[in-house]
Amino acid sequence: MNENTILIWGAGAIGGTLGAYFARAGEDVLLVDIVEPHVAAMNTKGLAIEGPVETFTQAVRATTPDGVKGRFKRIILAVKAHHTRDAVRALKPHLADDGTVLSAQNGLNELVIAEEIGAERTVGCFVNFGADWLEPGRILFGNRAAVAVGALDGVATKAVEDYHRLLSIFEPKAVLTDNIWGYLWGKLGYGAMLFATALTPASMSENLASERHFPVFHALGREVMAVAGKRGMKPLGFNGFDPQAFMPGAPEDAARRSVADMAEFNRHTAKTHSGIWRDLAVRKRKTEVDAQIAIIGTLAAESGIATPTINKLVELIHDIEDNRREQSWATLDLLLTP
Repeated sequence: MNENTILIWGAGAIGGTLGAYFARAGEDVLLVDIVEPHVAAMNTKGLAIEGPVETFTQAVRATTPDGVKGRFKRIILAVKAHHTRDAVRALKPHLADDGTVLSAQNGLNELVIAEEIGAERTVGCFVNFGADWLEPGRILFGNRAAVAVGALDGVATKAVEDYHRLLSIFEPKAVLTDNIWGYLWGKLGYGAMLFATALTPASMSENLASERHFPVFHALGREVMAVAGKRGMKPLGFNGFDPQAFMPGAPEDAARRSVADMAEFNRHTAKTHSGIWRDLAVRKRKTEVDAQIAIIGTLAAESGIATPTINKLVELIHDIEDNRREQSWATLDLLLTP
């Protein structure tokens, strides 16, 4: 068993950035990725972290999944949300009997991981820093932002505390929380708006600053927060997003301030567009819309809540994925009357 090695499954924007920082601090890290040229580049040239936050190249060890040997006590999962279940099943043989998996992803992937290995072995994590995979061996680190980690039941264990130690290497302000679900549901509200910004060619900040489209962002926030409230969650705010501003009965002015604050926060990052936009416009691949956003509509339906804007957003993202629509302001306009 590899007692001290941190296995990072998925070495893209999130996993690669974390791995480079951990390795630079002297942690024993093994990065796993399915993209063979990326693995080869990391092993031969190192992993280059670029951008306004910091620029450095770090020597790392990397392999494809079939090259992983042994079992590990600490595994950080950083694949796209829709690949979560397959990835957990692939890594499960390498998880030590007393090992845990931390979800450094976007969405409610902890639910899927817990189904596969048990809630007691699943650690929740919230990341909002800006990063993009540029090409094999290169990652853009665009901006710092909130990071939090916590047990699903809110009770910190030694394993959870150690993940907090690790994440603090990367983000000194990382939070050890007893309400990780609050962060995750807050991120769903924020994330729904970022998916909407991917409907146009414009930057995140340009979209969020569009007065014409404020009703879209307002509706998305309200729908997500309504579902969270129905499920007994207490969403937390971060980086401009204020969940209380989108709760039932909240004044519109509060939502306007929050959307404006989000626009301002995203105005100061080298990562000008969302990862969703990059999937659609650059990498020409499926997004995480089903795993991240469609699940909100499913949970809403179970609770008897209508989410017409969420449902329409999912439909429009699929239209772009399947080349039925283009990324344009006209596409975003369709969310004005879902």
